[in-house]
Amino acid sequence: MKNTKRCPVCGSSDIIRVPDNAHRYLANSICITRFASVKRIPVARYVCYDCGYLENWVENRHERDEIKRAWG
Repeated sequence: MKNTKRCPVCGSSDIIRVPDNAHRYLANSICITRFASVKRIPVARYVCYDCGYLENWVENRHERDEIKRAWG
């Protein structure tokens, strides 16, 4: 949905992007722990207004690189 601007389930183009603030309590983020510090990677959500289908995206390449180093 992020790239096509269309829902793959129902075909709707009414897509809502919900940004993440990785520093907010109960954020929709991925935690990477390094010794005494915790880094949070933000995860943006794309929601189809018509059917409710949801996709999660880590939008920045350097953040995906950090996830791969930590978990890959």
